[in-house]
Amino acid sequence: MRSVRSRHSKIPILLWPKMWKFGVFDGEMLAHFQIIDKTMDRVKSSMQQVPNAIPKVIRRSGGANSLELERENFERGQAVSINKAINTQEVAVKEKHARTCILGTHHEKGAHTFWAAVNRLPLSSNAVLCWKFCHVFHKLLRDGHPNVIKDSMRNKADLTDMSRMWGHLSEGYGKLCSIYLKLLITKMEFHIKNPRFPGNLQMSNRQLEEAGENDVNNFFQLTVEMFDYLECELNLFLGVFSSLDMSRSVSVTAAGQCRLAPLIQVILDSSHLYDYTVKLLFKLHSCLPADTLQGHRDRFQEQFKKLKSLFYRSSNLQYFKRLIQIPQLPENPPNFLRASALSEHISPVVVIPAESSSPESEHMVETDDLVDTDLPVLPAPVETKFDDLFGTSAAIDPFNFNNQNGMRKDDKDRLIEQLTREIQALKDELEAFRLESGRLCQALRGRVNELEAELAEQSHLRLQAAGESEFLKAELDDLRRVRQDTEKEQRSLTEIEKKAQANEQRYTKLKEKYTELVQGHAELLRKNAEVTRQMTVARVAQDEIDAVRKEMQDKVKAAQDFADRQERAQREHVGELQRELESSRAELDSLKITMGSSQQSNEVLGTQLAAMESQKAVLVESLSKVETELAVQGQELERLQSSLASERETGVKTAEALQNQLNDKESREQALESQLVAARWSSLQGAVEEAERIIQDSLAQIDDPAHISCTSSADYLASRCQASLVCVEQLHPARDAFLVDDTGVSQLLKVVTQCGHLVGDTIVQGSATSHMVPVEQADVLSESVKACGAEALLLLGHMKKKEDITKADNCKLKEALQSILASAEKLRPRGLELQQGELGDLVEQEMAATSAAVESAAARIEEMLNKSRAVDTGVKMEVNERILASCTELMTAIKALVLSSKDLQRDIVESGRGAASTKEFYAKNSRWTEGLISASKAVGWGATVMVDAADLVVQGKGKFEELMVCSREIAASTAQLVAASKVKADKDSTNLHRLQHASRGVTQATAAVVASTKSGQSQIEDKDTMDFSSMTLTQIKRQEMDAQVLVLELETRLQKERERLGELRKKHYELAGVAEGWGGDEEG
Repeated sequence: MRSVRSRHSKIPILLWPKMWKFGVFDGEMLAHFQIIDKTMDRVKSSMQQVPNAIPKVIRRSGGANSLELERENFERGQAVSINKAINTQEVAVKEKHARTCILGTHHEKGAHTFWAAVNRLPLSSNAVLCWKFCHVFHKLLRDGHPNVIKDSMRNKADLTDMSRMWGHLSEGYGKLCSIYLKLLITKMEFHIKNPRFPGNLQMSNRQLEEAGENDVNNFFQLTVEMFDYLECELNLFLGVFSSLDMSRSVSVTAAGQCRLAPLIQVILDSSHLYDYTVKLLFKLHSCLPADTLQGHRDRFQEQFKKLKSLFYRSSNLQYFKRLIQIPQLPENPPNFLRASALSEHISPVVVIPAESSSPESEHMVETDDLVDTDLPVLPAPVETKFDDLFGTSAAIDPFNFNNQNGMRKDDKDRLIEQLTREIQALKDELEAFRLESGRLCQALRGRVNELEAELAEQSHLRLQAAGESEFLKAELDDLRRVRQDTEKEQRSLTEIEKKAQANEQRYTKLKEKYTELVQGHAELLRKNAEVTRQMTVARVAQDEIDAVRKEMQDKVKAAQDFADRQERAQREHVGELQRELESSRAELDSLKITMGSSQQSNEVLGTQLAAMESQKAVLVESLSKVETELAVQGQELERLQSSLASERETGVKTAEALQNQLNDKESREQALESQLVAARWSSLQGAVEEAERIIQDSLAQIDDPAHISCTSSADYLASRCQASLVCVEQLHPARDAFLVDDTGVSQLLKVVTQCGHLVGDTIVQGSATSHMVPVEQADVLSESVKACGAEALLLLGHMKKKEDITKADNCKLKEALQSILASAEKLRPRGLELQQGELGDLVEQEMAATSAAVESAAARIEEMLNKSRAVDTGVKMEVNERILASCTELMTAIKALVLSSKDLQRDIVESGRGAASTKEFYAKNSRWTEGLISASKAVGWGATVMVDAADLVVQGKGKFEELMVCSREIAASTAQLVAASKVKADKDSTNLHRLQHASRGVTQATAAVVASTKSGQSQIEDKDTMDFSSMTLTQIKRQEMDAQVLVLELETRLQKERERLGELRKKHYELAGVAEGWGGDEEG
């Protein structure tokens, strides 16, 4: 009893349910604490009935309720518990001291007191002291207040230095302390990086998904961090086991238990880390290739072997058998390459039995437990029992009446006897309550068994669901194989196109080679013509030479004749002169003068004769030169004739060879051309057959029972029809171009393939849309879809034959597609049915109305605040001011949000309308405009409703819950307005950043409204003191049953209201979709 009072005397009874929430103690312990407080209240009431007043020394504790004294007592109690838990004795840490430290962190919402006490301990000088500190600190990180991790990060550097210091020791507690400190540092860093994970690592699958934020990179990094975390856990496991002498029963000795006790926390952490690692690896294998995760698998295999071995060794130790139930891992690790292996994974669950809540209970029994319900009450003197309740110090003994107020000895004895009897009666009552709690525990165990049976049934259903999942996966694999076959055919078509392109390139190269040969042949012909011209010139030159020779010969002959004639003439003249001389000798004397003149004439004639002789010599020399030149030219002419003959012979041979090559090339070109034409036609046939298979498959899906559950929207069907019509329009020009020149087959291939895909998609979407419309319209749409498929197959059938390709007409196919498009247009939702110019005006009107509603609401709130200050006083005025002030801040934030939304809409319209007007832009984007209008209406309506609710709350007629719901509704409406505004905005827009900042301001203001409302509600509403001191056992039991009935009724009503809320939200979504035209946007 004394330990209970000393441990929990400073914890009010109203805080015990919160301690229950944090798992500090179970329900049976809470009931015992309530009984003990009732006992103490009765003792106090009995003491108040004594005639003489109780001395002030006894009532001193009742008046010391100041915060300073409470804080001092709290720090003193924490320091005592920390010093008892962390000491130099080589024994396990007692659970009650560790529990007190954990309660202290929740009491002060942090670990400041803990670290203030620990920093005074010599952790660096005693290894056992440091080891027990690590154990207690590990418990605080797991079960303490969440702020313990943040407060402890300030001491991370000291812990790192201490770990490095103890790491210099190679054995004993020093090495273990170094490993343990590294583990604690890793744990703190993990929780700081991943704040979603609580200290005890208990999370649901949904919370684990949210921790990765649906980003495969986050899941990848989280897995690596968990591997590092688990590696530190395994290192501590191995370090402790390697430091123990397993040849002796070390688990029953105090020293062995001191080393083994922290492994309980390690086992709890390791089981969760193993489970989360398996689930994350399956998640990663579903998103990334197996080769990328090879390192993850290898590391997991290694840690799995270590963890399995350590769990097995721990389960065989006597120390753990009574304290914890260690799970056994499967024989083989999970196969992450098989997705269905996830259903075979069983999460390891560590069970801590209720009867072994502390490590020291295995080998010793503490005398100061909270309430010892297992040991019988030992007889003891009355004074000892009284001291156990109120302390033994003589200096502060509240019932030492010998020196106070002159109370007589008889009164003291009588009071002691009366209190002793009262205590004995209360102990009997406590025993009865203990028996009753045991019976309730048995009933709860039976309920647990029933729940386990239901869990087994759910497991069976889960296995059935896994079987169905396997069947669906098999069907999915078949579909994947079909898609792979289609991709292979597509690849083969691509290869054919590549081969055709290669043939075209080869043909181009041959054509270039042929052009080069033709050019070479032309060059040779030009050379032949040049040689012929040169020969002609040579012949002309020879003729000229012959003419010159003949002329020179004639000239020489004429000169000889002239010289002979002159010589004869001179001879005749000489003869005449001689005759004259002979005839005139006689007359010599008389003719001397005549003789002198005759001598002069003779000299002139001699001179003339000499000149003639020299001219003759010159002519002879010229003739010899001409003859020499003629001989040289004759030799050159003979050489030219011989070279011309050889060149003519070579040219003829080359021309013959080139002609042969040209003939071979032409034959090869004709063969290649025929092959290319055949390949083009074959590729066209493959594309047509592929398009036929796509359309036939689409028609087959219409009659497939599995397709009945597929649905689509009229908008999407209309878009598919329009795309199909555009593609069909391109079919005729591509076909005509192919008929004119078959080299244009690539365009026809592209059009045929695209047409097959689009028409097939139109058929499937038309059938899916017919599942969402009335029967008559569905029949019409189904007939149109089937007619479209038949016309498409007929058109493709004509294109498969060369003689029928000219008969392929796309008019009927276009008519069928236009019929489907008309049906889709009829099925489209009409939205608000506004004219083109009305949407833009309505947007401006709604945004202006929203701004006006927000300003009106702010004015009303200010008016209500003034009225409240004039009428209300005290706590009510404080609450009303706080609530209305938070509402005013919310209205201000909403007004800023509406202004930012207007600016962003203006940017969107200016950047997106182009040459169109603003109204035309709103009409063109009618869906977006209607969503904007709906969001604006919701914001204005929410502001008005919240002001009405606030008015009723201030007047005392409304409910605080209604105000909180209105504020949350406003937050949702503003989020809708932000989403509708930013859907068309540029991500780098300044106004978009302003809008997002304003949205965060609205969220914070909404949270402030909710917080102030809750605070005001807690201040105004009366609290039930729950005073049961005057009730009997039967009355308490009756009240307990009534409370259980009320709880069940409220839970049933809560469940019904939640179902009603879900139906209301579903109906609201449907009506909003019909009104705004977005109800059918999602495909089946």
